[in-house]
Amino acid sequence: MSLIIPRRVLGALAVACTVALALAACGQSAAPQAASARNPDVLVFAAVPSENAQTLQQAYQPLITLLTKETGKQIRFQPATDYAAVIEAQRSGKVDIAQYGPLSYVLARNTGVKASPIAAQLPTKGGQSGYRSYGIVPAGSPIHDLASLRGHKVCFVDPNSTSGHLYPSAALLDAGINPDKDVTPVMTGGHDASVLAVASGQCDAGFAEDYMVDKILPSKGQLKPGQVSVLWRSDVIPGSPVAISDDLDPALKAKITDVFQTKANLDYLNANGICATACTGVDDAGDWGYIKVDDSFYDGVRKVCSTTRDKQCGAT
Repeated sequence: MSLIIPRRVLGALAVACTVALALAACGQSAAPQAASARNPDVLVFAAVPSENAQTLQQAYQPLITLLTKETGKQIRFQPATDYAAVIEAQRSGKVDIAQYGPLSYVLARNTGVKASPIAAQLPTKGGQSGYRSYGIVPAGSPIHDLASLRGHKVCFVDPNSTSGHLYPSAALLDAGINPDKDVTPVMTGGHDASVLAVASGQCDAGFAEDYMVDKILPSKGQLKPGQVSVLWRSDVIPGSPVAISDDLDPALKAKITDVFQTKANLDYLNANGICATACTGVDDAGDWGYIKVDDSFYDGVRKVCSTTRDKQCGAT
């Protein structure tokens, strides 16, 4: 954990209102009401940043505005330090709407969180809800395949990251490399941090989501063309889901579901003036919108879990 500085993706259970016990303080309006379905005045929406946590609420603001308008509720957006924090907060009733990664959603369900996926992030209109994990090395590296990573320092994102740990671990095992013993693993805490650590030579290789390598960092001038080489690409990973708590009032759940499945996209946001200027994305990854999914959409992740027997998958 030592080497990397910046923060999609785990460690101590803490959601940021301050740092550690924040969601316990911030989520009081979402606290469970034992006997009947909950219909709180304030809905808590939690997400984990893909890169810079300081800009997370700004990136999600169009969606927050839309949810406020459509549900008539106050939306309290809660940036989280990691997926473990979101899981624990939704388990305890302090989060109502959670933006998970595929693995963290499976872990949440496997460990008893009562929440259901209603939609998944959709990068481009008419495209598929999914993305890939990349294995990268610095330009000019003598490492040309995963089997050559033995004995090297390798950057991962975080133990509960689908593309930053789970799928890479499965690929390493297939290549005869134990990801815990045959390399020196470094958890960077973010997809951007993993890529930049490789680009700067702090890690000999690393893993991150494709969009961070292909789109986000180059668009910001933080990654120059040819600065890293892609030596491995995963199969398509199911898109990251939004899951809402099962104990919410059915009518309220229906409103939230309708927002994500039919209105949380750039076409609707821009046509209805949700943004002061043109909206450019519905989240911090710049995705076009969301698409309807259900729990079975994540069976592929469960299959990889059964391959890796990763403890981060929880009970399977």
